[in-house]
Amino acid sequence: MSEGQERIKQTVESNDVVLFMKGSPEFPQCGFSGRAVQVLQACGAKFASVDVLADPEVREGIKQYSKWPTIPQLYVKGEFVGGSDIMLEMYQNGELQKKLDEVPG
Repeated sequence: MSEGQERIKQTVESNDVVLFMKGSPEFPQCGFSGRAVQVLQACGAKFASVDVLADPEVREGIKQYSKWPTIPQLYVKGEFVGGSDIMLEMYQNGELQKKLDEVPG
């Protein structure tokens, strides 16, 4: 496992909810990352974020880690949930809120 992969694994395992995104929640650098942040905020979720633009190793590594080609990527309790389209769909049908409600306070 590369150093980037190792850092990704540690981040995913040490945060109940983590969003790998372009930019930060305050300043998203793409529309999809912005939408992902809005969805999480609408659910009232506390989440960690990782700016993949700040670290090319993580930017490429996260795609291999999840076997998912796009960013943003959401992980809840160590499990890959999906990108912004899946998050939006899960938000609209209530699944995302249910998943986030399982995360301890």
